[in-house]
Amino acid sequence: MSRIVLFDNEAVQALGDRSHLKHQQVLSQAQFVTNRKLRAEEFVLAVPLAVRVEAGWDRTSASWAFANRLRIVDIPLDGPAANLGATIRSATGVSVADAHLGAVIRTAAVDHVTVVTSDPDDMRLLAGDTPITVVTV
Repeated sequence: MSRIVLFDNEAVQALGDRSHLKHQQVLSQAQFVTNRKLRAEEFVLAVPLAVRVEAGWDRTSASWAFANRLRIVDIPLDGPAANLGATIRSATGVSVADAHLGAVIRTAAVDHVTVVTSDPDDMRLLAGDTPITVVTV
């Protein structure tokens, strides 16, 4: 079974700041996935690029060195994702970053999607008919 774990804006911000109130919660989710990967389960930690930009994650900045070590992959905003994101944004009024996250959720070629978020209601809205697991931080 292939799985993807996506991070929203606040989850990324929490990873990047050890003093953030939710840092330990988000880190524990990343560690859980890392432990599962060691058991040869197919997990991917990922962040849509629009979310990374909104959260201020500059992979070249020393302040993000810790988050970079977690091997969270970037998901680009290509043409089809931008089109779907625009549709999601128009229908829901969410931010561009959340619309990109919604497009990733809806088009992920995996068996299971988990979203680490501070806003579970928005994530369920963004997912549309796509079943997701929401981990609230």
